[in-house]
Amino acid sequence: MLLLVDLDNTLVDRTSAFACWARNFVRSLGRPDSDAAWLITADRDGYEPRASLALALKERFGMDRGVEALVDILLYEHVALMTMDPPTPIALREAREAGWRIGIVTNGATAQQTLKIEHLGLDPYVDCVVISEAVGMKKPDAEIFRLAAQELGGDLTDGWMVGDHPIADISGGRAARLKTGWVSRGQAWPNHVPPPTLTRHTAAEVINALIQRDAGHHLIP
Repeated sequence: MLLLVDLDNTLVDRTSAFACWARNFVRSLGRPDSDAAWLITADRDGYEPRASLALALKERFGMDRGVEALVDILLYEHVALMTMDPPTPIALREAREAGWRIGIVTNGATAQQTLKIEHLGLDPYVDCVVISEAVGMKKPDAEIFRLAAQELGGDLTDGWMVGDHPIADISGGRAARLKTGWVSRGQAWPNHVPPPTLTRHTAAEVINALIQRDAGHHLIP
């Protein structure tokens, strides 16, 4: 059984960490909280390219630092503020004990995503990590899911993709013939996108639900 899981805003709370960092960063510049709100919006939950956001930051605040230096700040300074809900590692551990092979499949920069995994101690809970920059492809490309399945020695048709992004994680996982679990974080599902196999509020709830679902199937005579 194959379980592929997204990293940001699925296993880890990227949104809260970046928002906390943005408020501290803006205050360190002597700027009002409205500028922190601008930065959080401009970040687009991490989907705005870092070079583009760094340039906007430089222009808005009249900063002397170069774009490359600001990119590094945007990539790394909020990582230490990242947290993981306590039920999440428990759910991952129980999934492995139930026989699931687990892989993290994440878009992003290799150094940054690796640092997040190390900071939160996720390595003992997963069997492989596939990062888009490292493999030269990114979600929702179905090939990145196939690559993860190959690393895990599993079959995509017997697997799940769990994540928070309707397109990158859910549509991408579906295109790779995976069943899908959406981590809603209280959001409404977009009507124009075909729905996931199941939906829960948190990653732990999704993982627990699919473990129970699998166990139920095995009980059927």
